Amino acid sequence: MSATPTRPVTAVILVAAGSGQRLGYGMPKAAVPLGGEPILMHALRGIVASGVSSQVVIALPAADNALRQLCEDFREELADGGPLLSIVDGGATRAESVRAGMGALMDGIDAVLVHDAARALTPESVFHRVVDALAAGASAVIPAVAVVDTVKTVAATTGMDTALAPEVVTGTAPREELRAVQTPQGFRLSTLRQAHEAARALDQQQSAAVTDDAMLVELLGTPVHAVRGSSQSLKITTPLDLILAEGLLEGPLGARWVEG
Repeated sequence: MSATPTRPVTAVILVAAGSGQRLGYGMPKAAVPLGGEPILMHALRGIVASGVSSQVVIALPAADNALRQLCEDFREELADGGPLLSIVDGGATRAESVRAGMGALMDGIDAVLVHDAARALTPESVFHRVVDALAAGASAVIPAVAVVDTVKTVAATTGMDTALAPEVVTGTAPREELRAVQTPQGFRLSTLRQAHEAARALDQQQSAAVTDDAMLVELLGTPVHAVRGSSQSLKITTPLDLILAEGLLEGPLGARWVEG
């Protein structure tokens, strides 16, 4: 039997700088309560429980002292063990937050997982699948799930057709080839740095079209591999998402059980 590949020294950049406007709580998304604790705390506990990281860098809304204090309190919990916890001010965009996180990485980090705090209930097994793929030699890895809905491409209607409907179908995407992408997304640190450096040359329209770090790596021509994600890794963005997440926490099997 071949030996199990050695896992790279890994850090997690936790992006938690979102405004949370669509949740309607009037506070940053990371601070919104879920099962009696802020969303941020669920995300942090899940990362630490997975045991994959030597460091966790949290990108928070600038000057948010309440969330900073939460992280400081959690750091005290980790005083007797666990990853190094670092805090940075997030930027106006996701890419800026990730770059700020990379700037705070300690020496010796080989791989980085970029994770959304809004995917606060991601099972530990997803973290392990991503890191194992990096250990096996992948430069970039994303967790993904099959798309169950039929997905169509559309265009805005014109002329007389605007009275019928705002859009018209232009095609149907082959569902068997589609995947819904989740986080944590894993990268060799050198690959992620190169991708973000290349992104500085993008114009405003091109930058706006980039929705995750994997897209930046794709633009380099570097293969991005996919591992199985989880139905539990829902992204908490709307009030309905929050209700679903509460249901997962209150279900009979607990918080991080579903393999998905």
